[in-house]
Amino acid sequence: MVGVSVLGISGSVGSSTVKVLRQFRDSFSLHSFSVHSNLDLAKSLIEEFSPEVISITDSKLEGSLGSKYKSTTILYGEDSLSDLVRLPSVSVVVTAVVGARGVKPTIAAIEAGKKIAIANKETLVTFGPLINRLVAKHNTLMVPVDSEHNALFQLIEREKRSNIRAITLTASGGSFRTLPIEELEHVSVKQALNHPTWSMGPKITVDSAGLINKGLEVIEAHYLFGFSYDEIEVVIHPQSLTHGIIETMDGACLQYTSHPDMIYPIAHSLFYPTPTPKMLIERKPGTWKTLEFFPPDLSRYPGLRLAFQAGRAGGTAPCVFNAANEEAVALFLEEKISFTAIPKLIESALNKISNSFPNDLEGYLEKDRESRNYIQKEFQKGGVTI
Repeated sequence: MVGVSVLGISGSVGSSTVKVLRQFRDSFSLHSFSVHSNLDLAKSLIEEFSPEVISITDSKLEGSLGSKYKSTTILYGEDSLSDLVRLPSVSVVVTAVVGARGVKPTIAAIEAGKKIAIANKETLVTFGPLINRLVAKHNTLMVPVDSEHNALFQLIEREKRSNIRAITLTASGGSFRTLPIEELEHVSVKQALNHPTWSMGPKITVDSAGLINKGLEVIEAHYLFGFSYDEIEVVIHPQSLTHGIIETMDGACLQYTSHPDMIYPIAHSLFYPTPTPKMLIERKPGTWKTLEFFPPDLSRYPGLRLAFQAGRAGGTAPCVFNAANEEAVALFLEEKISFTAIPKLIESALNKISNSFPNDLEGYLEKDRESRNYIQKEFQKGGVTI
């Protein structure tokens, strides 16, 4: 039995991972997991899977379940995430927590020699050069869980790198793909969270509505696969059936297509390098009907343009982009700023905060803190139209 630790089990990726674990009880055990504040889910999963240990990261819930629940040890606080992944019975770590707080447990898992099924894109976006150095140093196997990156991972593995001209990430276009641009300033949080294809958490769904999520994925793809930003493309694909495309040197395009369900990339990442041993969902090509692809309109999605700008700048610019976005999205979800203020705040942060090229984690964390403080100060003084 392969012991699996799931960081962020209450989110969309975490819940999909549980579905996969239920299908493959003979192959994997849920050794440990974390929740932020969902105690009911934690107790339910303890009763179902009897994990060795879990972590509750919300500081307000310190001691809420005692030191044990049933036979499961309970840890508390964000620092305990790193303790989970270091446990010797853990072989695979699924990093499904949202935001830059996923970096410390990811580094702990790298240093502990675990296979990492990485769904926390912010870790690579914010700390990409550092993470890549550590992965190389510890010879860590890191398999992407995001549907687009997992698709590209599988396609790239089957083709010689010298024969790949470009890679393409697909995007649904989000909640406002067909909304007149002049109406974007007035959209509500409820409208933004009404994604046409995927069921995701609030932050990721808002990111998707502005294609900022795809911008983060562009930067992540750069660090995962080593392609330059001139070799990474984005297309709108409303059906969300094709998740990744590679273009070969002769102009042919190879694409990975599946039903839009996260159980495909999660199962692949858990079993890799062994193929997933049984059918997950049967969807024959005849059921696909139309597959549409068209370029994104950067006047509708300015956040995507800013992501390429930050990625090309390198250094801590992607860190600034990510931190500014996280703070701006939180303000939007609290109905304190408009939807269109999100990219304005990000652009302001990129223009005002100096770029640097640190050699250690603290250098990136300092720039992360500076970016978050900048957004809060800009909001408080009305530094952008909100």
